[in-house]
Amino acid sequence: MAKKQTGRRASCPVETTLGVIGGQWKVLVIHFLLDGPRRFGELSRLLGSISARTLSKQLRELEADEVVSRKDYQEILPRVEYSLTPLGESLKPVLQAMEAWGASVEKKSENRRRRG
Repeated sequence: MAKKQTGRRASCPVETTLGVIGGQWKVLVIHFLLDGPRRFGELSRLLGSISARTLSKQLRELEADEVVSRKDYQEILPRVEYSLTPLGESLKPVLQAMEAWGASVEKKSENRRRRG
């Protein structure tokens, strides 16, 4: 039996995943945090062209979704570290699969360029 449409978009796990890690920077932030805790400045340097405002926003959103945790050391010279929560760590196989898929697409593109 078909479900009656109620005007709301159907939700699916893929939409949920994209809602949490979607966007230009979040996946890269998670990727760099897989290597261990990072300070804000480190993440900013690793990401390159991201503005401080955008990075702060992305980190706050990841924190709200419980993917990233923020540790404030309460020192005179402010020191804050970001790390992945267990939920964030569980994204590792997802990112590895994305990396493998991207590498295969790049390889196919490279082969087409050589032939054409």
